This record gives sequence, structure tokens and C-alpha cells, in this order.
Amino acid sequence: MRLFAAALLTGSVLAGTLLGGCATIGRDFDSTSLAWVKPGETAKPEILEKLGNPFRVGVDSGDPTWTYGYYKYRLLGTSAAKDLVIRFGPDGKVKTFTLNTSFPEEQGILDPALKR
Repeated sequence: MRLFAAALLTGSVLAGTLLGGCATIGRDFDSTSLAWVKPGETAKPEILEKLGNPFRVGVDSGDPTWTYGYYKYRLLGTSAAKDLVIRFGPDGKVKTFTLNTSFPEEQGILDPALKR
């Protein structure tokens, strides 16, 4: 009986997820409070401590990059995504970073002209 109940619960959760048409990829991060990321000052260990391991790593014009991403896809309704790309200099400190988001609540905080 317990096995049947566990299978039924698992099946219900799976069916609800599929029928809901949602998929989330990556780990969420607070894109509205990144003032602590300072070019020339913030180093890789602090980034790792606060944000964890990056979603992707790469290279931009010879400089290492780390990308933190969070993506919410919906079959019905509006999908949203955000990316934080951090470019490091040879000393392992932040050289530049770029943040992009399509989450409306974050867009309004990052650029008040977009408040809805």
C-alpha cells in the first residue's frame, strides 16, 4: 500500500509539472543587489562564496568569463530569464560584468523608467 501511495504521489507531481508547462533552469540570484561586485576589487573567491559555482564558463577576448543564469520557461504565459556575465582580468579580479533580465519586477528596480 505504501509503495502504491508513493507511486501515485510521484506520478501526480510529475503530471502536474508536465501539464503546468513550466521548466526552471539555473539557480536564482538577486540581480537587484550587485553593488558588492566591484571591477578591480572583487575576486573569484568572493564571487564563488556569494553566488556559488557558475552556470557556464567561457572566454571573452582571452579573459575568463563566468555566467550565472536563471531561466523560467512556461508553455502558457510569459517566460523570463536573467544572466550575469562576469569577465575576469589576469589577476582573478572582476574586470567587467553585464547583467540582463526580463523579469518585470527586476527591470523596474534596475531602471525606474520601466516601472509598470
